[in-house]
Amino acid sequence: MIDEEVRRRIMEAIKTYNRFRSPEARAELVSIGDDKITVRFTGSFCETCGIRDWVEDLVYVLEDHGVEAELAAYIEPPGDEDSRIGVFRIKGLLKEKTVSSE
Repeated sequence: MIDEEVRRRIMEAIKTYNRFRSPEARAELVSIGDDKITVRFTGSFCETCGIRDWVEDLVYVLEDHGVEAELAAYIEPPGDEDSRIGVFRIKGLLKEKTVSSE
C-alpha cells in the first residue's frame, strides 16, 4: 500500500525528474494504485538514447528519494509518438544504509 510518506516522495521524485530531463522528457503522474503508479512521459526524447531509457530513469530517481520501485509495464500509446506510459510497481521505502566506523 502506498502511504502518504511514499506518495510525498513519489511527487518529489517526479519534480526532480522534470527539473533535470525537461524539455526532452517530462513526467506526469496519472494515477496511484495500491502498489503501482502510472506515469505519462511526454517530450521529444533523445531517441539515440532509447526512449524506453527515459521512462526507466524514473526508477533511479525514485531510489534517490528513498522509494524502491521497478518498471512493471512500458506502453506506447497508438498514434502518439510523443508520449509513453510507464507503470511502476512500488515496493516501499528503501532501508536506510548505515555507515560502519570500522
